[in-house]
Amino acid sequence: MRDEEEATDGPTDPRVHPEQSPGFGEEPAGLEDIEVDRDVTIGEATPRELQATDISPIADEAVAEKVGRLQDGDVVDRRRAALALGEEEPTDVVVDALVHLGLQDDDGDVRQFAVESLGNLGGERAGEAAVATLDDPNPWVRAEAVVALDRIDRVTFEDRVEDALDDEHHAVRRNAAVSLFKSRGEAMLETLLEQSRDESERVREWAVHLLAGVDDERADQRLRAVAGDDTEPKVVRSTAARSLDADPGKFRRQFTGGTENDSAALPGESRLNRQPDL
Repeated sequence: MRDEEEATDGPTDPRVHPEQSPGFGEEPAGLEDIEVDRDVTIGEATPRELQATDISPIADEAVAEKVGRLQDGDVVDRRRAALALGEEEPTDVVVDALVHLGLQDDDGDVRQFAVESLGNLGGERAGEAAVATLDDPNPWVRAEAVVALDRIDRVTFEDRVEDALDDEHHAVRRNAAVSLFKSRGEAMLETLLEQSRDESERVREWAVHLLAGVDDERADQRLRAVAGDDTEPKVVRSTAARSLDADPGKFRRQFTGGTENDSAALPGESRLNRQPDL
């Protein structure tokens, strides 16, 4: 149905180029195309807090010292320790600390980093803890829990991830769809068609991106409709257009869960679960 061109992991997001940003220039146009989630705050973090994902200052510390930071440190120490423990061997001490201290912390970032680390460590207990975290009041913690379950065993936890498709927050819905696509492939057609009409621009963008891997006339029809819809933000339209040019089979074989230029450079910045950097 589509040109036999090699698919990539996805389109380059034009928003990574400042000159192509809707807010660029002296008289910016298109600001209405920028989706800003209501739970984003701007300008409140201290320089030290912004460095909390850098675990190098404590990388060489003993596990006991890192656990001590997670238990008694200030918020930056606790965030850093939660991430650093994910680089250790998955011993009972490490997992206990992340489950009983990290996931019980009052700070949402500590909990998010703790579940991310549990996803890195893997194992049955880590999976059970991540499932419990799907009920966390912080949406970014829930979104990270989906990523963790995908990493630990996406097939075993498939039903729990499927439940997350109905989450109230766009990041959770998006992450759930990506995880399920990796295990279900073209069977995700109906879900992706539904998500292509989601209230969130980011969910719609990912839905049309994943439709590149579905060889079905309904997918093509929807992609053509989105690509030509002037009411859609440019990034959603361009993603749909690129998906039309992809070869579905190659797309599925090559899909790893991220899009180009959307990979993390630092701990705590999962390829999917990154909060908007404004």
